[in-house]
Amino acid sequence: MCRAPFGHDRVSDMVGPRTVQLLASAVTAAGMVATPLNAQGGVARRLLSSVVVGGLFATTTSATVSRWGSVRSLLAATSTAVGTTWVEHVGTRTGRPFGAYRYTDALRPQVAGVPAIVPLAWFAMAVPARETAHAALGDRSNPLTRVAGGAAALTAWDLFLDPQMVGEGYWRWTRRGVYRGIPLSNFVGWFASSLGVMTLLEVLLPAEEPAADLVAEYGFMAAMETVGFAAYFRDRVVAVAGGAAMVPVAAVAAIRLLGRRM
Repeated sequence: MCRAPFGHDRVSDMVGPRTVQLLASAVTAAGMVATPLNAQGGVARRLLSSVVVGGLFATTTSATVSRWGSVRSLLAATSTAVGTTWVEHVGTRTGRPFGAYRYTDALRPQVAGVPAIVPLAWFAMAVPARETAHAALGDRSNPLTRVAGGAAALTAWDLFLDPQMVGEGYWRWTRRGVYRGIPLSNFVGWFASSLGVMTLLEVLLPAEEPAADLVAEYGFMAAMETVGFAAYFRDRVVAVAGGAAMVPVAAVAAIRLLGRRM
């Protein structure tokens, strides 16, 4: 009997992870909808931040297990979490690679001065970003373009993330920058760090056909964040900047996936 290598299982054989993925997606969506209905900087929003990130992490992890198996998924999630915790810890101590910033005590628990949900968020969006870049690149998808494209797609998400989290008081910049108080060095640091994350994923999660559910997850986040900032947070600068960075990539990826299937 031929067995799939290194814990690889097909979605059709993984009812458990698929169920978790659907439930976690619903929790994530509910948390995102509820967030702007509560006061900025309040306890409810702090709790909802953990709900959204936890739901997003569970969605991505269950999809990754279905796609690549539990062993590879565990290695990818753990390695990404450890690596990004270290990068964030160094960042708060040295100002590199993001610029000078510090976390407040708003988000708990913390590991090495970094809120525990932060490394979860890195992994939660890194895999969807990588698969979205993989799909959008089409025939030009190879290890180098996937790493660079995935890093760009992940950095695009931070155009939404950082303004929202700074507004909530979860972290603070020593010097105000040009983009909603955030220095441009932050996005340079995000791209550099994302290159490392994408390289790790390239090693641990072999590229196959782009995962449609992970591409849909990235597209869902792009749409929800764009609408949220435009209609509820009432910040059209962020809505336009983040939407312009995320939505086209998600749209091209979706169109090319549909083209493959047709």
